Amino acid sequence: KSANPQWREQFDFHYFSDRRDMLDIEVRRKDNKKHEELLGTCHVDITALPTKQTNCLELPLEKHPGSLLMLIAVAPCTGVSISDLCVCPLGDPNERQQISQRYCIKNSFRDIKDIGFLQVKVLKAVDLMAADFSGKSDPFCVLELGNDMLQTHTVYKNLNPEWNKVFTFPIKDIHDVLEVTVFDEDGDKPPDFLGKVAIPLLSV
Repeated sequence: KSANPQWREQFDFHYFSDRRDMLDIEVRRKDNKKHEELLGTCHVDITALPTKQTNCLELPLEKHPGSLLMLIAVAPCTGVSISDLCVCPLGDPNERQQISQRYCIKNSFRDIKDIGFLQVKVLKAVDLMAADFSGKSDPFCVLELGNDMLQTHTVYKNLNPEWNKVFTFPIKDIHDVLEVTVFDEDGDKPPDFLGKVAIPLLSV
């Protein structure tokens, strides 16, 4: 019930060199749980923004009245990675020893914000639901931790996909929950939900 909403939400997007340079933003209005109306869109060219500083942007909505006020900071991505199983970032014993030393009890108050890392190896899924008329699915896996989100590639026409990917996240809050969701890619349409598990970090 507001024409001047304030969200004050922060989201972290991991920008890799092989991704698109444009940040696409949509503003939508909900009438009820089923109906949404598009109130406007805007786009930000990430490559045009100065790095290592917070950029305050007022973005007019295209073909609609109103504007969006945002703070966008482009900074080097540290601690986050996606790799194949054979080149696991923490697989080297020397590196694991350095990590153990860095997070030992005597160093726990050296940097309060540096809690640690979470490494997830996404191997495969078994007996997924068939989402397509062909009796198959085009599954991919999304991992969410706090406001961090990473995803695997899509394995097409397969109910037993193997991804064999390693995801490394920096932990910002030990009370966060890792959510792992499997979707079926559906072209230009929103992906279909195939299943989900939630793992509290305190249970690991």
